[in-house]
Amino acid sequence: MTQSVALIDYGAGNLQSVRNALKAAGALDIRVTADPDVVRAADRIVLPGVGAFAHCRQALWGIDGMIAALEDATGAGGKPFLGICVGMQLMAEAGEEHGRHEGLGWVPGTVRLLEPTDPAIKIPHMGWNDVVPLVPHPLIDAGEAYFLHSFAFEGEGVLASTRHGAEVTAAIGIGNRVGVQFHPEKSQRYGLALLERFLAWAP
Repeated sequence: MTQSVALIDYGAGNLQSVRNALKAAGALDIRVTADPDVVRAADRIVLPGVGAFAHCRQALWGIDGMIAALEDATGAGGKPFLGICVGMQLMAEAGEEHGRHEGLGWVPGTVRLLEPTDPAIKIPHMGWNDVVPLVPHPLIDAGEAYFLHSFAFEGEGVLASTRHGAEVTAAIGIGNRVGVQFHPEKSQRYGLALLERFLAWAP
């Protein structure tokens, strides 16, 4: 039986690239959607995100019924969920970009501005960097991925890190909900392998 993947369209994600990457990873039924009912019915859920935390939050919360659908579908023992970049950051309790804004609260922690002590370290953190697993997890392998961000998660549930002047969160997760700060759709073989594992994941 073909499993469906809901790719959430809230006007704040690189949808076509993520869709193409999911397809290349083997997904046969990808539903790009802003419909909470489609999200509830899907077998797996992907939340992309580019831009500022506050803008993405406003856009996602602005879809009537979407937050409830996400909670219902991915609550304890629910369907596999993958957040990408700001989609990962929205899993946190709050983000501090353009003021403090409440997140989904799925993972205890806050998204804060990267502030390296070395002036030679540039912000945003952009380009290829190592992903270093901190705990064993079926989705997260060591490798190199493509990052583009100025804010990073600080808190619990950190699955992997990278270094950009200091240690920076690369992936978070609790239960069936996982998020990655990097872009799998831009990370070539490493990213496609991660998406393949997500499509096969049975948490």
